[in-house]
Amino acid sequence: MTQHDVTATTATTDAAWRDAARPVDERVQALIAEMTLDEKLAQLYGVWVGASDDGHADVAPHQHDLNDDVDLDALLPSGLGQITRPFGTAPVDAAVGALSLVRMQERIVAANRFGIPAIAHDECLAGFAAWGATAYPVPLSWGATFDPALVERMAGRIGADMRSVGVHQGLAPVLDVVRDARWGRVEETIGEDPYLVATVGTAYVRGLESSGIVSTLKHFVGYSASKAGRNLAPVSVGARELADVLLPPFEMAVREGGARSVMNSYSDLDGVPSAGDRWLLTELLRETWGFDGTVVADYFAVAFLKLLHGVADTWADAAAGALEAGIDVELPTVKAFGEPLRAAVSAGAVPMSLVDTALERVLRQKVELGLLDADWSPVPSALQGVGATDAAAVRGTIDLDPPGNREVARELAERAVVLVRNDGTLPLGGGADDADGPAAPSVIAVIGPNADDPYAMLGCYSFPTHVVTQHPGVEMGIRIPTLLDAIRAEFPGNDIRHALGTTVDGGETEGLADAAALAASADVVVLALGDRAGLFGRGTSGEGCDAESLALPGAQQQLVDAVLDTGTPTVLALLAGRPYALGRAVAESAGIVQAFFTGEEGAGAIAGVLSGRVNPSGRLPVSIPSSPGSQPTTYLAPPLARASDVSNLDPTPAYPFGHGLGYSSFDWPAFEAEEDAIATDGAASVRVRVRNTGTRSGTEVVQLYLHDPVASVVRPVQRLIGFARVDLDPGAAADVWFTVPADLASFTSRSGERIVEPGELVLSVGRSSGDLVHAHTVRLEGPVRVVDHTRHLHPLVDVDLSPAEEATTA
Repeated sequence: MTQHDVTATTATTDAAWRDAARPVDERVQALIAEMTLDEKLAQLYGVWVGASDDGHADVAPHQHDLNDDVDLDALLPSGLGQITRPFGTAPVDAAVGALSLVRMQERIVAANRFGIPAIAHDECLAGFAAWGATAYPVPLSWGATFDPALVERMAGRIGADMRSVGVHQGLAPVLDVVRDARWGRVEETIGEDPYLVATVGTAYVRGLESSGIVSTLKHFVGYSASKAGRNLAPVSVGARELADVLLPPFEMAVREGGARSVMNSYSDLDGVPSAGDRWLLTELLRETWGFDGTVVADYFAVAFLKLLHGVADTWADAAAGALEAGIDVELPTVKAFGEPLRAAVSAGAVPMSLVDTALERVLRQKVELGLLDADWSPVPSALQGVGATDAAAVRGTIDLDPPGNREVARELAERAVVLVRNDGTLPLGGGADDADGPAAPSVIAVIGPNADDPYAMLGCYSFPTHVVTQHPGVEMGIRIPTLLDAIRAEFPGNDIRHALGTTVDGGETEGLADAAALAASADVVVLALGDRAGLFGRGTSGEGCDAESLALPGAQQQLVDAVLDTGTPTVLALLAGRPYALGRAVAESAGIVQAFFTGEEGAGAIAGVLSGRVNPSGRLPVSIPSSPGSQPTTYLAPPLARASDVSNLDPTPAYPFGHGLGYSSFDWPAFEAEEDAIATDGAASVRVRVRNTGTRSGTEVVQLYLHDPVASVVRPVQRLIGFARVDLDPGAAADVWFTVPADLASFTSRSGERIVEPGELVLSVGRSSGDLVHAHTVRLEGPVRVVDHTRHLHPLVDVDLSPAEEATTA
């Protein structure tokens, strides 16, 4: 039966698949039994439909990239699986965008005989990618907080905003582990350690899913391990690096986060593209880990099987390869899953069972989202009760950047700022909220390309950077102070002077002399450096904006040197998407403040750290290199990857993973362990006491590392396996207990199995991977034990205020 044979509609409220009281699978199978091939395939692709300023929606400008024109009128009678980026395509008022989506859904429902709406998906990497929505810090800043609970709160707010305007699925988080900091998408990652990425990323998933939004894990897997740090470049990783470094964040997010979608990586693993890798997408993800959601293609990834990877000769081959591997939905638009796949299935070249398997997953998700319920309405909660049906009447009625959002954005930004170096110059004092504190220097020179640019706070997937920059003359849509604005507000009684010096990457040197003269006339300099986020070469950080080396872009290092030559105390404020080598500043600057695109409240957070209003508690989620050419390297390295006498290259970082300072001082006066030996299926406990010996409240981040001195395969020298943020008032102390299951010592053996083997382990607690304060050696005894994805993934962490100190902290 073809589409033309169908004349009657079955979009009745009494159909079995409309009955919310029936089991999900029964509803899905009842619907599938009624569908033609064309109607089945229509559920397996999206179409890029963007909202317009008149409250309507149609094919978006990017719709035709790599594709022929798309005729919605011809497609919609068969239905539609997904709507691609209805809000993330053009700068449209939130309420008008919601109205556009309502009208598009009404059009889809009316056109297909089952009345099936589409799943609407959008980007939400650093906030909902919509005009006027809150711009939160980028994921690298999430990692810097070492605060999963706060990230979960943020994600919950992002999801609630998306759901309120009719979006169902968010394309986040990115769970790629940084392997080469030259890669442009480092800003989108959470850091260089798999445990940090896993715990923070899983918290984001929980937050998004708790709001009813389908979270999409990406990029599965290996994308960040590309050769030379180039975007969409070949990947060469061994099975052990894949299993022990790159896969664990996805494993945790599936198992503990409840993620309902996964997006494939563009890369290939040992010659097999992820979009066509059945072992990865079906055998591992579904059959081993038990994932039962949808796998959606990264944009154009199905077509890339033919165009880039050369593993498909025809569009039908690409479609068949992707379906067989486990891809359920082709995004962002229809190409291979349309007519090429229809013809192949009709000819018997592709079995209908592949189509039905993907279709079951897609329809199950639509049922679970309530889209097939008899009482489903396309009107989202934010428009309910408004009573208006035209763009002019609804415009301005939805606020996607309310005070509650900005408060969470502020809190996250403040916890993400990392004080990397301080010779005692910081805090400057005299902040707007610190009238009783020490006076700030009377003349503060704010110099540098990122001093007076609001975009310096934003990553490449923030809506203003991603979309607004492509629409000259359009306002950003949200209020984002520059660092210069924030410093003026933070130090209202001081003489704040400004000079550009040079641009981010233009290489200009004409302004260096004026910048140096201004620095020489000041009491202190704040030197605002770093990146400009962009896409595909339009920035120094972001997708397709890879770096040849980790030298500061353009003439920024020359600006650093010129300012340092004046002798004026100079604080570097780095607003960047990746770490950079800082040359002389490592030893000669008065301070270094690292901020990884800290969002709309980021400028105030940095200014607060400078004044002392904010006591910094951020920790480096990626190491800061000593030299520009030391890549690729991370702290997660075996002995041969460290400095040695047989190479003239020293990869030792200037500042290690986990490093960060504050304005409180802490000592760690006591450490004890309960066990010297445990079984290979046992657990060991260690306790460290942490005391605030300073004069102000502060936060210490206690980090737990594992060292395996002798193993049957090469292991990293240190590996983070747990952490705790400890907030203490002056004089207060806390006992931090870590109970460590032997499972956390597991690794991939020579045979490919994950094992826990007997032998010595060293458990260390420290302030960073390079500052380990206490250590205990415990011996694992008994047989080698094989473990799997059901193993323990965390230590048990317990933070107790010391009884003797409780009165001090009340």
